[in-house]
Amino acid sequence: MEEEKQEKHQTKPIRCIVKLGGAAITCKNELEKINEENLGIVSSQLRQAMMLGQSPSTKVLGMDWSKRHGESEVSCCVDDFGYDAVIDSSHFIVVHGAGSFGHFQASKSGVHKGGLDQPLVKAGFVATRISVATLNLEIVRALAREGIPSVGMSPFSCGWSTCQRNIASADISMVAKAIDSGFIPVLHGDAVFDGLQGCTILSGDVIIRHLAEQLKPEYVVFLTDVLGVYDRPPVEPNAVLLREIAVCKDGNWSVVKPVLQNMNKVETTVAAHDTTGGMLTKITEAAMIARLGIDVYIVKAATSHSLRALSGELRSNIPDDWLGTVIRFVG
Repeated sequence: MEEEKQEKHQTKPIRCIVKLGGAAITCKNELEKINEENLGIVSSQLRQAMMLGQSPSTKVLGMDWSKRHGESEVSCCVDDFGYDAVIDSSHFIVVHGAGSFGHFQASKSGVHKGGLDQPLVKAGFVATRISVATLNLEIVRALAREGIPSVGMSPFSCGWSTCQRNIASADISMVAKAIDSGFIPVLHGDAVFDGLQGCTILSGDVIIRHLAEQLKPEYVVFLTDVLGVYDRPPVEPNAVLLREIAVCKDGNWSVVKPVLQNMNKVETTVAAHDTTGGMLTKITEAAMIARLGIDVYIVKAATSHSLRALSGELRSNIPDDWLGTVIRFVG
């Protein structure tokens, strides 16, 4: 049924699905604080990546016409919006994590464990959704200020749900319709209903994997707060950046570059407040995407390396001076 909806609504191919890691766009140790500098750079880089092949525009036509904190006027010039003024961003989808938004509320109330009959869980469900929706709005505004026609889309409101924490229902018809209409959908990790335990947290990484299965983008980029995947937590001494990971048909994966003594020994940690599985979930979901024949790049946000990944420069060859992790299917 979902594939039928996709064929009916979506006609434009997807170039890239981008995951904005929560730790990259928020200050993860400060409750509900956005990393304004990183978010601004990421938004600008997305604009540059979307402009490839188009006539360069010196003027950014902002689409956030609401009043910003500390400013007395709304910036809007309707005369600037001609037929060719808006960039064609319909080849991208953005999904963002929660970072310092949502995780605290979810972990304190146990929303990810279910139990909506418990007053604390029900309150936490509401609080979590308020928090992640707040972040989603700010990200949409940041993209809109770069002239990117973005629309926030909540998985809960679109009817996404799980059963035993696995996706049970995920209607992508509105996502496809938005793309077909020239918008860039901005989805986020969300609190959703679960058929077995009542409710849970649906992570942005799982959302990306499902969208990749349905919409078949050319490549996927995970923007994080570190250079890529390491063989151990990157804060530890002698941590090694894994440059290339190969995924087989059975889903097993191995490190191709650099050559390690124990090829599959990768240690991951999960922060106490992270209810979505952290880096381990990211690697698992990325491997499942790679099995579809879609290259996945995990790279530090707001760097020259992230811009190269977003622009599609890495699809033919991975330059030696590029720092990040590529995860590919080897058959």
